[in-house]
Amino acid sequence: MKTFNQASGQPMDRVDGPLKVTGQARYAAEYPEDGLLYGSVVSSTIARGRVINIDSSAALAVPGVRLVLDHRNRPRLASDDENYADADSADGSPFRPLYNDRVLYSGQPLALVVAESLELARYAGSLLRIDYQQEDHQTDLLAVLDPAHPAPAETPKPRGDFNGQLANAAFSIDATYCTVNQHHSPMEPHASTVFYKDDGGLEIHDKNQGPQNCQDYLHKIFAMPKDKIRILTAYVGGAFGSGLRPQYQLPLAVMAALQLKRSVRVTLTRQQMFTFGYRPRTVQRLRLGADAAGRLVAVGHDAIGQTSRFEDFTEHLVEWSGMLYQCDNVALSYKLAPLDVYTPLDMRAPGAASGMIALECAMDELACAAKLDPVQLRRINFAQNNGNEAKPYSSKELLACYDQGAERFGWHKRNAEPRSMRKDHQLIGWGMAGGVWEAMQMKASAKARLDAEGRLTVSSATTDIGTGTYTVMTQIAADAAGIMPRDVTFVLGDSSLPTAPLQGGSFTVSSVGSAVREACLVIRAKVLQAARDHYPELADIPAEEVGFGDGYVHFGDQRLAIADIVANCPGGVLEVQIDTEPNKQREGYATATHSAVFVEVQVDEDLGSIKVSRVVSAVAAGRVINPKTARSQILGGVVWGLGMALQEEAQTDHRLGRVLNHSLAEYHIPVSADIGDIEVIFVEENDDIVNELGSKGVGEIGIVGVASAVANAIYHATGKRVREFPITLDKVL
Repeated sequence: MKTFNQASGQPMDRVDGPLKVTGQARYAAEYPEDGLLYGSVVSSTIARGRVINIDSSAALAVPGVRLVLDHRNRPRLASDDENYADADSADGSPFRPLYNDRVLYSGQPLALVVAESLELARYAGSLLRIDYQQEDHQTDLLAVLDPAHPAPAETPKPRGDFNGQLANAAFSIDATYCTVNQHHSPMEPHASTVFYKDDGGLEIHDKNQGPQNCQDYLHKIFAMPKDKIRILTAYVGGAFGSGLRPQYQLPLAVMAALQLKRSVRVTLTRQQMFTFGYRPRTVQRLRLGADAAGRLVAVGHDAIGQTSRFEDFTEHLVEWSGMLYQCDNVALSYKLAPLDVYTPLDMRAPGAASGMIALECAMDELACAAKLDPVQLRRINFAQNNGNEAKPYSSKELLACYDQGAERFGWHKRNAEPRSMRKDHQLIGWGMAGGVWEAMQMKASAKARLDAEGRLTVSSATTDIGTGTYTVMTQIAADAAGIMPRDVTFVLGDSSLPTAPLQGGSFTVSSVGSAVREACLVIRAKVLQAARDHYPELADIPAEEVGFGDGYVHFGDQRLAIADIVANCPGGVLEVQIDTEPNKQREGYATATHSAVFVEVQVDEDLGSIKVSRVVSAVAAGRVINPKTARSQILGGVVWGLGMALQEEAQTDHRLGRVLNHSLAEYHIPVSADIGDIEVIFVEENDDIVNELGSKGVGEIGIVGVASAVANAIYHATGKRVREFPITLDKVL
């Protein structure tokens, strides 16, 4: 069958845009109900110890206060006897709020005050008196590097003779790079509005990246039937990984609602947004060896990351060093250092954003040692296969990324000598780096329903965290069914919908999109069969000569409205639900997105201040469903990468074990004044192996490599190699 209209591949405006810009889109803390109660979380002020006593008498004496929950009076839970993990949990014992008197980290929730207004709840919370038995704590990764233990991660085994080849290399690099804790800091704080129903059921508006994960979590810890718990997540004001796991406001709000048999809302403050998962601090040693021609003969990447004492958080931190470039002698290791902190959490391009800083800065240092152009060094070491898996890539247009990015940037004009390019008092530096992110696909389901008015409704329990899911699923559905995008409605963010994975890892389009496409193709086949049943002139026309598009079935020079065909079906409706999973042909291949990032910096020779004036990001991500929203994803990733390079740092007072700059006033992230010109290039890449859509996803790849490209540009401008991030002006001076 032919397809006439083609929405995919076109820069379509966001279908949810008008609701967001007019304020009609409601977020988790914006759903009203008469009699709604409000909860305020009271957090610990010490990093480790025990709670001796909580005096809540003054708080309970405040008119309008309905409840003070703490570890002594909270309801008994199914999770009291067992550890119940969620879909994104780390190895170990997941944190359980108000579980007992133990204080595991500074900022831990110790009580929930529930009152008739948020102001009352917060005021009453300030009246609580908490006595502690304080214990010695440790929150500094650099103080516990030696006792770090191997991470329970699938780190690739060593291959070849790393030590021998490194010792005999013509050029070698041995450098250590440090990254800091970074917090997600989305615009919308985490919140849960729990509507208590007459039958004891719960309807919950929650900020998360997987409503079914949250439903399953509550089902386990409260021993409630799943059909009594409905999680709704229609709109999410940014998440970047912070909503992959249920955050502690959700079980606290449910505890209060069940105890009071009332509807309750709990919203975290901006300061409390710094009291759960984050990108973990790392110390990474890179050892590279190359022969006289610049070919890598040895790659060693040893990393230590921080974790909590109750869970071993792992991410793909070192694997990239064994797969991005061709090398037969590779040694990778990854260790964890437990601290008195909350467990880290996946954060945009988890592992790759940090690990690629070390690899790509080391590659730049190797290029300088071998007196090779940084792009040329990477070309020499281009890998057709993923060395970790010993598999060829399904597609890899990284060389084209180098070519197109360098040409657009004007890389051929670069003078390789550090401090050789300047404009007045500004030292000009040009740097570049490569990027890689895995192209994954998960099992997913979708339901499609076509009615007699030609309206197609497609649904799946995924979310839209600002990435454009509503829009790209509309485009995919419209193409597959032959319907105009304006006649398609995509429904998401509801735990009662067909199964979908967490939205993360850049796999939503490949996973949910594949299910949407398949469901709509089945609907299209049903439409054709119904047309043959009711219109004799179609009966003998071969399927390949029948076309679908613009809401019509086309054959020869004639067409039939799809709406009219469906109107003749029983009930005037066609409906189907489909389950999909990765195809078998993927198993023989490695799948990944790639990029090349080129950066220009200006460094004031007297002040050391740094300005990124230009960025060109060339990305190969298979078929891009919506270039407009995809470009926005890359732009956002680049901006975040600039923050990683120059600004973002959660500063901890290790004497207190507490984050000091826990606000958007002092936790520095890039603003408009920090951003110069950013150009995004989508390199053509055809891949019929990765999935039926040929799409690899763009949510993560935009940030990977940006920070290292900035660091490399700063070295080129100043001649000073800074290996501790962020690169603030004091380090440059």
